[in-house]
Amino acid sequence: MKRYMNTALLYAVLALVGGVFYREFTKFNGFTAKTALGVVHTHYFLLGMVFFLLLLLLEKSFSFTGARTGWILAAYHIGLNLTAAMLVVRGITHVLGTALSTSVSAAISGIAGIGHILLGVSLVLLLMQVRRSVTAAKV
Repeated sequence: MKRYMNTALLYAVLALVGGVFYREFTKFNGFTAKTALGVVHTHYFLLGMVFFLLLLLLEKSFSFTGARTGWILAAYHIGLNLTAAMLVVRGITHVLGTALSTSVSAAISGIAGIGHILLGVSLVLLLMQVRRSVTAAKV
């Protein structure tokens, strides 16, 4: 459970850093339109901090963590950080007005898509573990 709490804290810090970077980077560059940088903050808060706080509560109540949980969480971390990294890349290029070739733009979208797929698959696998524990607890 301590690991879940520490992970939630780490993602809270990353969310705050993402929010400050968005605010300061766009202000420094005089950029006022919407950009992908604006959602890095919320991705890290919800999919990082809140998600791991919920896992902490579920672990305390149902002890769902099993042998495969480490691998599933590793995929979740990779997916979340890959997604956030591509949001940052996309946002920085947008703010700076960098012209991207079609292939580079597609590569950024594709890598972000892989991150989302890893997030989705690992989320379903974790929910299946929780469901097994809830069913076994007969609550």
